[in-house]
Amino acid sequence: MEVALSALVALFFGAAVYLLLSKHIIRMLLGMVFLGNAVNLLIFTTGRVASVAPPVIPEGATVPPDAVANPLPQALILTAIVISFSFFAFLLVLAYRAYQDIGTDDTDKMRLAEPEERGLPPLGY
Repeated sequence: MEVALSALVALFFGAAVYLLLSKHIIRMLLGMVFLGNAVNLLIFTTGRVASVAPPVIPEGATVPPDAVANPLPQALILTAIVISFSFFAFLLVLAYRAYQDIGTDDTDKMRLAEPEERGLPPLGY
């Protein structure tokens, strides 16, 4: 199972990099979604995919009697899902506003929307 999930993680990372290198903002946003899902699946895969008991210690014992699931990757993934969804919603609104103002989602054409009389920003920040 881990081999199949590792191949899926590699596929997600490849698709994310391909989409992030696009000139269109919507494809870049989908690349960010794929990247977030790839990282979540990677964390899930490293937390061992096996059917083990929940991390509950029985009464009267100090340690669990059998192997238990690690709850930390699950908590990290849940937090990452919430953060990546809010980040995607913010970027989607930002892309929509840029499309409304400029009229295109092509990044090359967006550069043409910059005023030329201002010149380049100062060097040496």
